[in-house]
Amino acid sequence: MDINADSARADCETATPSAHPLTIAQARTEWDVQTAFLDSCSYGPPPRRGWEAMQRSLDQWRVGSVPWPRWAESVDTSRELFGRLVGVPADQVATGAAVSQLLAPIATALPDGAEVLIPDIEFTSGVYPFAVHADRGVRVRTAPLDTLAEAVDESTTLVSVSAAQSATGEVADIPAITQRAREVGALTVLDGTQAAGWLPLDAADVDFLAVAAYKWLCAPRGTAFLTMPSLLGAAHDDQPRRAAFFDRLKPLAAGWFAAGGAASYGMPMHLADGARAFDISPAWHSWVGTAPALELLLDVGVDQIHTHDLALANRFRTGLGLAESNSAIVSIGLDIADRSWPGALDRLDEAGVRYSQAGGNMRFGFHLFNDEADVDAALNAVTSTATA
Repeated sequence: MDINADSARADCETATPSAHPLTIAQARTEWDVQTAFLDSCSYGPPPRRGWEAMQRSLDQWRVGSVPWPRWAESVDTSRELFGRLVGVPADQVATGAAVSQLLAPIATALPDGAEVLIPDIEFTSGVYPFAVHADRGVRVRTAPLDTLAEAVDESTTLVSVSAAQSATGEVADIPAITQRAREVGALTVLDGTQAAGWLPLDAADVDFLAVAAYKWLCAPRGTAFLTMPSLLGAAHDDQPRRAAFFDRLKPLAAGWFAAGGAASYGMPMHLADGARAFDISPAWHSWVGTAPALELLLDVGVDQIHTHDLALANRFRTGLGLAESNSAIVSIGLDIADRSWPGALDRLDEAGVRYSQAGGNMRFGFHLFNDEADVDAALNAVTSTATA
């Protein structure tokens, strides 16, 4: 295995996007998935370029062949690539390890007595960072996702919502929610963990977009992003409540990496400009595997992935007699599956179809490395009559 310094640097460099995007068929050759893997809701298998880059870095670590900054370069590469993926410049992207960690400073900056509005099925990483502030009067109010925009009122300080719900796959009406939030001066936090990589997202539409990269972005676990487009414009915010929030927003986990390489010891403090001040010290090797995965997604294009993923998900829905939807995630209640297709769970396991269960539902996620054969394998397993 190549463990020289040149290969380490090459793994961290940003490649120029292809003038001719890869087709889905071309991109699929980058994966070594050997079963009908329909569980991107839980984790995304890595493309070969990401896996190999990470393995090289681990081998370099094992024998001590390169200095650590070579691996750390992949953090800024990933930052820039993710920014391109969601439409914001790199200086508006903070890097971390998990969504809840990235949201903690936002929750802490809320005033005493603030109200946070969430959907009634929101994943806890978008809820608990706010709920733990109940001791100072922060209230978490819930409403159905399909009427969340209507539930925003003058008492709402912040809306926290997933672009695609973890348990159901339901896609939020982001334009309606953000428009209503702007009307009342409320902040918006969008969790894109179950959406980024297949659903086109524009980070400029919200105040904060948080994404854990190990699912639909097909990156190693331990890398996450937070976009903060409103941070740089906060001084010009004409709504006093919002402006006061940004005055209170502080990088509570600031350490040496939040200095942008400018300081390692003592005072005075030299935090990096922009969102970079909210970075935490990176798990090097996970970032080495993240950058190539993002690069590949950009080479294919989220619009093309979106079309492909929805086509597969709707082929599955149609095969089960369900209505088509706008989500790459198909969710079926376990009680419904038990009544409609007795023994389906056992047959899925026997057929080697990878899916997951969450919130009392079966979840099937269809991504760019899947094809119609994967859909048909799952359909056959679910609907076939159990053998005696």
